[in-house]
Amino acid sequence: MSKTPQYNTDKIWNFLSEIPDPEIPVITIAELGVLRNVELLDNTIIVTITPTYSGCPAMKAFEDDIKSALQHHNIESFEVKTVHSPAWTTDWMTEKARTKLKNFGIAPPIKGTQDKGVLFEQGPKEVQCPQCGSNSTKLVSQFGSTACKALYNCETCKEPFDYFKCI
Repeated sequence: MSKTPQYNTDKIWNFLSEIPDPEIPVITIAELGVLRNVELLDNTIIVTITPTYSGCPAMKAFEDDIKSALQHHNIESFEVKTVHSPAWTTDWMTEKARTKLKNFGIAPPIKGTQDKGVLFEQGPKEVQCPQCGSNSTKLVSQFGSTACKALYNCETCKEPFDYFKCI
């Protein structure tokens, strides 16, 4: 009879924090701020995640990847819990995630703001081009490659790019 390995919540957090975002694989679910908590309750691991927005299509992939990682580490008693309150915000993204987004060619959300202007067809005051660093950019579409991103064009280098919307 095999014994289920014993892990503390810190070790579980560490291996779960390596799971990549399915839509932007250069950042992890922990860097994105979706992975909220890992706790042990009555011999069951409870993993809490928060969607980036209501109806986020990546949630199923987040759950499946978490389940696979736990099973890979021979953890059989677990629950993946999705919580909507408090609502996820781009302020939960780590600086490392913002840097990785920029290096990947996606303008990171402007830190410390919940820019509601994008909801009313007004782009943020200045979105820096991740290619050349210019602030001379223009909103092309409220929707980029995914619903959480807007499409911009740089008027300096003429390159299109996604901007990760502030929420």
